[in-house]
Amino acid sequence: MAYATLIKRGAYHDSVTLLNLARALRGRPGVREVGVVMGTPANRDLLAQASLLTDEAATATANDLVVVVDADSAAIAGEAAASVQSRLAERVSRRDDRGGGRPRTIGAAIRRMPEANLALISVPGAFAAAEARRALHAGLHVMLFSDNVSLEDEVALKHLAIERGLLLMGPDCGTAYVGGVPLGFANVVPRGRVGIVAASGTGLQQVAALLAGRGHGISHAIGVGGRDMGATVGGAMALSSLDLLAADPTTDLVMVIGKPPAPAVAERVRSRLRAIGRPAVICLLGPAVTDGREGSIITVATLEDAAFAADAILMNRPWQPLAFSDPDARRRVSDARRQLTAAQSSVLGLYAGGTLAHESLLILDRLLGPVASNLTDRAALERRAGHRVLDMGADEFTVGRAHPMLDPTARVEAIREAARRTDLAVLLLDVVLGRGAAIDPAGDLAGAVRAARAEARGRGQGLAVVATVVGTAEDPQGLPAQVATLEAAGAWVLPSNAQAARAAACIAGGDVLIDSLLGGPGGRA
Repeated sequence: MAYATLIKRGAYHDSVTLLNLARALRGRPGVREVGVVMGTPANRDLLAQASLLTDEAATATANDLVVVVDADSAAIAGEAAASVQSRLAERVSRRDDRGGGRPRTIGAAIRRMPEANLALISVPGAFAAAEARRALHAGLHVMLFSDNVSLEDEVALKHLAIERGLLLMGPDCGTAYVGGVPLGFANVVPRGRVGIVAASGTGLQQVAALLAGRGHGISHAIGVGGRDMGATVGGAMALSSLDLLAADPTTDLVMVIGKPPAPAVAERVRSRLRAIGRPAVICLLGPAVTDGREGSIITVATLEDAAFAADAILMNRPWQPLAFSDPDARRRVSDARRQLTAAQSSVLGLYAGGTLAHESLLILDRLLGPVASNLTDRAALERRAGHRVLDMGADEFTVGRAHPMLDPTARVEAIREAARRTDLAVLLLDVVLGRGAAIDPAGDLAGAVRAARAEARGRGQGLAVVATVVGTAEDPQGLPAQVATLEAAGAWVLPSNAQAARAAACIAGGDVLIDSLLGGPGGRA
């Protein structure tokens, strides 16, 4: 084990550049692990957790690019770290060859494109608030992709935006559609009659993709950031966005998606929806959420229910939640159970989408009992065996790597590790498609899935792999092809994350659970 460290002082690079650099280094012979990050305090902590924080790396600041290589020898580590210099030089040379360069400030960008009305900001959190403030003062709507923005700054920025009649989407906003233009991670969906306010990136993607599958499009989808509906921010941008959707003549139905808001904010949202008077669907995931209806406002407990309830409203037909849309689900569950041994009873969810992980955690916890997760109690995660759901987009899994929607490395390693568990009955996965996502995310996981099932068979056990693919046929990756890739590897692919979580619970939970979900009126307990 030998380390080499390279620090480029005052050199900011975006996450895609960092991802490509890390991939290139990780693929070199003899390289064990790499960290390629901006030197923010949070990233230095993550390097420390991964045993990559060298003394030199500890001196880096948020303005510095940090490269740490752990390799079989000092020579290999040194050569790998040094190669970053040449790769960055090539990148600059290519950019210069194209001519014109890139504007380096908000002001320069506006001078070059005076007709612009929106800025997408993705810089380290320490600088993001200042850039967002400049953009708002320049009259631009803002999508703030950056995380690590303080709550104090978020509140101030959102009040400034509202005063100026502008949107402040985020911070940590990964997905939005404004006037038919997708921003960040976004599936290819048609324009249509549904306006969405979302404090949830992959939740928005799931709903938009399911709506598209039923022929419905999005008028606007406004990402407000995961903290917007908490007590401190008070739903400032969610409420403002609802007003904008109410004034939009192309929006016939309004949806609100997110995790549980502060109780007072939840009431403000409902009150605003009542005042708007348009049909509405609320999906704010939480353990106490149940399906219900108040006038023209429908409350649902899952993302799939949200999309299908909206479909029913738009098509003027009744709606009832179902456990499974696959009429063969009971047989599929029974077939999977027959391959398990008595020792196999646990479910492990390895998720790229944070909201999808949260939804599965809620479903599994209700159907199977306590589930450990890094989304809730990390201490319990360390000490508790049994069912687990991991959001692998969380910081502890992404040091030196990009988000798992871009880089599958951490999930592939986790699948290989899971294959050695003799108590594991079900491996639960998501695959998220769309612009900005990996080129072939199902293909990235398929080899590990196939190998995990073979390893289980080798010791006389089965291993059920249950998955969902969030996307559309028009996405660059193509929904049908991605589903076929996972199925060829032995996975059972269900049409929504909620259905996949229920299938995993049924396989691990036994006949009583199957009967309660599949046997009753409407097919769902």
